[in-house]
Amino acid sequence: MSLKAKSVSGLRRPVFAERGTHRRDTKMSRYWVFASDPAVYHWDTLFVKGKELWSNIRSAKAQRYLKQVRKGDHAICYHGAPVRVVYALAQVASDPYPNPHAPAGNLLVVDLKADRVLPRPVLYKELKLNRALRKMKLLAEPRLPLSPVSEEIYNEVLRMAGLPAVPMLR
Repeated sequence: MSLKAKSVSGLRRPVFAERGTHRRDTKMSRYWVFASDPAVYHWDTLFVKGKELWSNIRSAKAQRYLKQVRKGDHAICYHGAPVRVVYALAQVASDPYPNPHAPAGNLLVVDLKADRVLPRPVLYKELKLNRALRKMKLLAEPRLPLSPVSEEIYNEVLRMAGLPAVPMLR
């Protein structure tokens, strides 16, 4: 990736020259909510297999988010209706790549690696009642299979589940 220096108000800041790249391509990990209907895919399946191709993302908005997912990112595993609960944690094990099973090849997939089942699953109702989570996209669009979350929201969900927060990256 080539960098150019750009002067803004006398300060020189790197600007990413390649189209479609941004500061996200650094080593800093990000946080995501991966949602699944438990009747279609139960998160226990990921823990039995250890690592699995995640291909349940077909909506255009979720595919746009999926383009931003990178290997090493953290994932909150959420069960949608009728259970509606944050169930587990996982880690993204690959960068997005074309779905090998899709005939058109225009859908992206990632590999997820099991991390841990939460000691205390967090109900959707509890998420809605927590004011610290009011900016969580999952609460506004609960049917979206993939959405980003901030590090603060990720840590608050961990706290609600009875786990220690991950160190803040600053």
